[in-house]
Amino acid sequence: MKDSRPLPSTLRMVAWEVTRSCNLACAHCRASSVGGPYEGELDTAACLRILDEIAAFSQPVIILTGGEPLLRPDIWEIAAYGDGKGLRMVMATNGTLVTEDTAQRMLAAGIRRVSVSIDGPDAESHDQFRRVQGAFAGALAGIEAMQRAGMEFQINTTITRDNLNHIKEINDLALKIGAAAHHIFLLVPTGRARELAEQEISAEQYEQTLEWFYEQSLACPIQLKATCAPHYYRIFHQRGGGLNSAAAGHPLNAMTRGCLGGVSFCFISHTGQVQPCGYLELDCGQIKKTGFHDIWNQSPIFQDLRNPGLYKGKCGKCQFIRVCGGCRARAYEKTGDYLAEEPYCLYQPQRKPK
Repeated sequence: MKDSRPLPSTLRMVAWEVTRSCNLACAHCRASSVGGPYEGELDTAACLRILDEIAAFSQPVIILTGGEPLLRPDIWEIAAYGDGKGLRMVMATNGTLVTEDTAQRMLAAGIRRVSVSIDGPDAESHDQFRRVQGAFAGALAGIEAMQRAGMEFQINTTITRDNLNHIKEINDLALKIGAAAHHIFLLVPTGRARELAEQEISAEQYEQTLEWFYEQSLACPIQLKATCAPHYYRIFHQRGGGLNSAAAGHPLNAMTRGCLGGVSFCFISHTGQVQPCGYLELDCGQIKKTGFHDIWNQSPIFQDLRNPGLYKGKCGKCQFIRVCGGCRARAYEKTGDYLAEEPYCLYQPQRKPK
């Protein structure tokens, strides 16, 4: 018998693509971003209204992302407004535009943490992935500027076949440069990343990498977290669910469940389309037409994702469905069905959930 108990739907995190414009053209980019400008982006008033609507019923982490959010002229006004509403404002940037003045403005606007993507341990590997010579040096310069200003930052890494054998080196680099956390992302072949389909690691490598990452997390002095890798949470529970003292307790380090899309997380596009996540481009509602609260609570797609009893294949039979959920974006990309089983999971369910 399938587990059809609804999953909790408290909104805990929103990734908001405040602009699709970017100064890089990264190989894995979900949005296939280029310089822009892009038509239909939300103006300042619309952005502040969205923050009002979110804060009226929840206080999630708001990730200001892109594209490159620092290309948006009113980004400080948006960040400060959200902070004033009691929302935890964070930012995802490639780091190349960050100066010490920029870092000071981040702090003044209430930004609590900044993530910077590092996808190789050196300039050659990172720049090749980012498709811009000097991207590695620029990112490190931005990080140094944030350190001088006292801005907390984390490192994000997208794992592919090319950098799989360098993850330890990248993690060592994150430690060396003073990151508060290192988050790994397993490549999802959407947007420009479809061209990198051959760069996806195998299911076996996926499992081995997540097992290794869990082992590292037990002793690493900073928080390690896997994103777009939902069966990490199955491994986490299988292995006893231990957290080191450095990682435990920080509000940005919460260990929740695997795929959060439509359950406790959603994505807002540059034009105001609400989606389960940035990689699953399903229209769950248009903010220009419908209030955010109504979209979050009433979207039929979100309702589906919150019902484990609707999940298909081995995901629907798995005792870890409530802590993993499988990657809905990979399922949709492979089958056209966002409720299909996770295509990169080796685990075979041992028993039916109670």
